[in-house]
Amino acid sequence: MKNTILLSCVLLTSVLSAADADLPPGVQNALTVRQVPAESLSLYVSDLETGEVLLDIRGDEPRNPASTIKLLTTLVALDVLGPAYRWHTDVFANGELQDGRLDGDLLIKGYGDPFLVTERVWQLLRNLRHAGVRDINGDLLLDDSWFDVGGYDPGAFDKQPLRAYNVAPNALLMNFKVVRYWFEPDHESQSVDVRVDPPLNNLLVKNRLGLKAGSCRGFQRGIAVSMNERVDEVTFSGRFPNGCKRYAMDRTALSHNEFVYGLFQSLWSDSGGSLSGGWKSAVAPEDAEPLLSFRSLPLSEMIARVNKHSNNVMARQLLYTLGAEVNGAPGTEESGKAVVSEWLTDNNLESCKTAIQNGAGLSRASRMTARDMAKLLTFAWRQPYMPEYLASMSLSGLDGTLRRRFENTDLIGKAHLKTGSLDHVTAIAGYLQSRSGRRFAVVALQNYEDIHRGPGEEAQEALLRWLYEQ
Repeated sequence: MKNTILLSCVLLTSVLSAADADLPPGVQNALTVRQVPAESLSLYVSDLETGEVLLDIRGDEPRNPASTIKLLTTLVALDVLGPAYRWHTDVFANGELQDGRLDGDLLIKGYGDPFLVTERVWQLLRNLRHAGVRDINGDLLLDDSWFDVGGYDPGAFDKQPLRAYNVAPNALLMNFKVVRYWFEPDHESQSVDVRVDPPLNNLLVKNRLGLKAGSCRGFQRGIAVSMNERVDEVTFSGRFPNGCKRYAMDRTALSHNEFVYGLFQSLWSDSGGSLSGGWKSAVAPEDAEPLLSFRSLPLSEMIARVNKHSNNVMARQLLYTLGAEVNGAPGTEESGKAVVSEWLTDNNLESCKTAIQNGAGLSRASRMTARDMAKLLTFAWRQPYMPEYLASMSLSGLDGTLRRRFENTDLIGKAHLKTGSLDHVTAIAGYLQSRSGRRFAVVALQNYEDIHRGPGEEAQEALLRWLYEQ
């Protein structure tokens, strides 16, 4: 799937797409009112039982699919790894363990668990206490060698390196390397209290916030955020509205291993344990027997978190995991994309119009056609793991990225969809059951200036309303 091949396909498509089908009236009206050209939109709708194609409007035009590309990543993971696949995180005792005291280092090796959030880390440490460890007279050794991420730049996509969606994959990823800061006004002292969750002793917070009179509104509620080069010191400045009861902000902090150390140290101390040393990078011996192997949630539950909430770093963890499991460690982005490419070929789904960058959709260069996306959905519909795949998508008007859409309409609960949105890109893809009971695969990909600011969603809703009546 080289970009040069993609370009040649685009030239061919521009000739072949001259013949255009009629848009549903509601979709055409939505585009007309917003003065959006119909040529910006690709639609493909097919009946899952009969194969009848209801709409094929520029279905072969390659477009940026944004986060709907996660449907491909999660589908390949389900098919290759299986719904019951679990990651594991191994803990090794490098020294003598007696009466709860480890005279030596504790080593943790990660294998890419995408959802090792604070609560899950707490469970891991609880299991470690049950294994007999209380006091660690040594260092915490961290092994993240299962993945090779290379020189990842978290600010390369949009110059927002502290945003959670830009976090780099890591074999020992904990809590997405994200801290939630809680801000609450203290009216007596006319100051702002800042609380950190999870608490990290190796993260320095400088609070220079003041209060101002006003309602709880405005970008970041008037809070400016800056980090030092080591991202171990965060400074908050600005004027916080006294009309806010509480405000939360998620941002990344520290390096991956520093974050792991800070989180381990905090949770371990809370549980009554002690750690005398610092942390070091290490590689576990291949023949070493772990003291503890902590298993993740099954893949079927993981993909629901990826698709319903459009979690970018989890999608990337899946891609790296595919590379490591199929082609051998360390997992890389390239080896993961090679697995996806081979899978598409093996299942007769390969297309020169598909360009995959990172498996998450956070890319300006990703491309897919509406027809190819619909072919993926149709393929998945016929597989034994279809229920798990279907359930991983947002349910219209009820949860995930769709929980606030389609209010007061008949569409609530009638569709399982993955959404996608970037600047100038909006997309949906998934399944809908119509009023008559027919089931459809539906894809809408739209690339146009400012389409992500509302017009794209209006066209999508018009499409789904029309389809629901078929």
